[in-house]
Amino acid sequence: MKIVILDGYTENPGDLSWDGFEKLGELTVYDRTPIEKIIERIGKAEAVIVNKTPINKVTIEACPNLQYIGVLATGYNVIDVSAAKAKKIVVCNIPTYGTAAVAQFAIALLLEVCHHVAHHSQAVYEGRWENNADWCFWDYPLIELSGKTMGIIGLGRIGQATGRVAKALGMKVIAYDEYASNAGAMIAEYVSLEELFAQSDVICLHCPLLPSTEGIINKVNIAKMKDGVIIINNSRGQLINEADLAEALNSGKVYAAGLDVVSTEPIQGNNPLLKVRNCIITPHISWAPKESRKRLMDIAVDNFAAFLGGNPINVVNK
Repeated sequence: MKIVILDGYTENPGDLSWDGFEKLGELTVYDRTPIEKIIERIGKAEAVIVNKTPINKVTIEACPNLQYIGVLATGYNVIDVSAAKAKKIVVCNIPTYGTAAVAQFAIALLLEVCHHVAHHSQAVYEGRWENNADWCFWDYPLIELSGKTMGIIGLGRIGQATGRVAKALGMKVIAYDEYASNAGAMIAEYVSLEELFAQSDVICLHCPLLPSTEGIINKVNIAKMKDGVIIINNSRGQLINEADLAEALNSGKVYAAGLDVVSTEPIQGNNPLLKVRNCIITPHISWAPKESRKRLMDIAVDNFAAFLGGNPINVVNK
């Protein structure tokens, strides 16, 4: 079976191996594929593997040999799953692979907000400590998290992992989730969304992007929050109304934000969050530790092997 990987670079920039797929078929790997080259590169392949390269109805219609689409991610919104289903093409995703990595990064964003480690290290290398009149200095308020309240919106696997670390730091953890679980209740106290906004010193977003969560951080809800709240988002950029958050950061209503995702990626130069105070933005890398990407690779290979064996797993368009 011919297998084409259209945008393999972010998953494997050279530190992993495609051997698992090579053992299962005739493999061609492209680091990146421009939109106008998608159909040409798929050609007569029976299987295509993508990360963020879109596979729409036009592409599906133009590639009649396709039997399998594998997504190197959890989200599969880049695939027209209805069109694939109509052509009896199996679409599989990676439902979980980066729980520990994403939770760790959420805490990393929070700790950077609290201590600005990179900034102060750079200040030392610039000679400011050497030439300082006092024996120490700091340019931002330094924040101790112990005793403060973290509110987690979305207490699934990643939310629970973040909550466990927050508790280890001495924080009280509360959570809002439409589907409460016994596992979640072991980590956090479930509260209403209104209570979460009112009580939290730190709000972490770990919920999926749904009609009910899109723009959940907006002017109306920010007004319900504590003055000086910290907002962390490494889930989906569209959970935040960016203009409203920018306004709140500039006014000081929101003390700081740590973001690994934005509404349009790569970020656009006119994004209002690029020009505000106390906003840390990283380029969607929570998922990217090698260990996490290796798990992703292994599951992607297992998905395809199961498909070849006639018992597909992690199918999103049954």
